[in-house]
Amino acid sequence: MSRKLISSGSPFEATMGYSRAVVQGDWCFVSGTTGYDYASMTMPEDPAEQARNCFATIAKVLDEAGFAMADIVRVQYTVTDTALVEVIVPALGEALGEIRPAATMVIADLIKPEMKIEIEVTAFRG
Repeated sequence: MSRKLISSGSPFEATMGYSRAVVQGDWCFVSGTTGYDYASMTMPEDPAEQARNCFATIAKVLDEAGFAMADIVRVQYTVTDTALVEVIVPALGEALGEIRPAATMVIADLIKPEMKIEIEVTAFRG
């Protein structure tokens, strides 16, 4: 089974030694993705906009890997504060409301203070 590594161009990937996504057969494992706009390396303050940026990056990477958002079977959200959950829920529903993958939400710190949400997905086609 061939393995394909995919990069989004984030400088974190090179310095931290990981791929944005790994395709293994019919599976695509997308690394935790934060709300940066990787073209400008800017981060919006609004957590909902961060979530939308996460999903935009994820959608682009899935497309490059030959997958679609509809192929997502699992999602994990890491959010820095329970108070942000209500703010981000509409953005989560916009992206995955029709897909409805298995989901986990964790409240934890992220590696930079401007990061409010990180989203990791697994997609399957087969």
